[in-house]
Amino acid sequence: MQNNFSKLQCITLTGLFGAIIFLLTFTPLGFPQIPLIGSATIIHIPVIIGAILMGPKYGAILGFMFGLSSFIFASTLSMALNAFAFTPLRPVPGTDSGSPWSLLVAFVPRILVGVVVPLAFYGMKKIKVPDVLNMAISAVIGSATNTLLVLHMLYFMFREPWGYARAVAGVELPQITYAFVAGIITGFGIPEAIAAAVIVPAVGVPLLMLSKRLSKGTNDSGTERNA
Repeated sequence: MQNNFSKLQCITLTGLFGAIIFLLTFTPLGFPQIPLIGSATIIHIPVIIGAILMGPKYGAILGFMFGLSSFIFASTLSMALNAFAFTPLRPVPGTDSGSPWSLLVAFVPRILVGVVVPLAFYGMKKIKVPDVLNMAISAVIGSATNTLLVLHMLYFMFREPWGYARAVAGVELPQITYAFVAGIITGFGIPEAIAAAVIVPAVGVPLLMLSKRLSKGTNDSGTERNA
C-alpha cells in the first residue's frame, strides 16, 4: 500500500491530526448542531484523512487517539446519559461499578475506521476511481463504520442500563429499542457521512497531491545524486 510520506513526515502528520482530534473533542467544534436533531460529530474526519494519506498503520494510531479522546471526555466532562458506555470509570446505571466492556465501545470502532478507510481507498484506486470520488466514498465508509459499530455495540451490550439511565432522568419512552437506535443512525449518521464526504476530499486531495510532489522531489533528488 503506497505511502508517499517519509517516516518523519508520517510521525509529524500523526501528531498534527492527533492534536486536531483532541481539539475537536474538547471544544464545541467537534459536535456541530443539526437543527431539529441535536449534535453530530466530525471527530472521525481527521482519522479518515490521515488514514488515506498514510495507510492503515498510522490510521489505526489515529483511531486509537480518537478512542482515547472519547474515553477521556466520557470519564471527565460528558453529560450524556450513555457516557458510562465509553469508560469504565463511570458506574453502569443501576450498579456501583463501571464496565470494562466500555473500552471496546470507545476504542474498537475508532481503530477500525483507521484501518478500513485506507483499505477501501487503495482498493478503489486500483480500479482507477478518481481521487475526489474515491475519497468521498471512503469517507462515507469510514463514517458508517464508526456510527454503525458504536451504536450497535451500545444496543447489544448496554441497552438495559442505557434505558435505566433514561428512565431515572425522566426521559419519555426510556426503553431502548432497535427502532430507536435506527433513528439515531439515520438522524446523526447520514449528516455525519455527508459532512465527511464533503470535507475529506476538500482537505485530502490537496494533501495527497502534496505527498506526490514530495515523493517525486525526493526521487528526483536521489536520481541527481546518483548521476
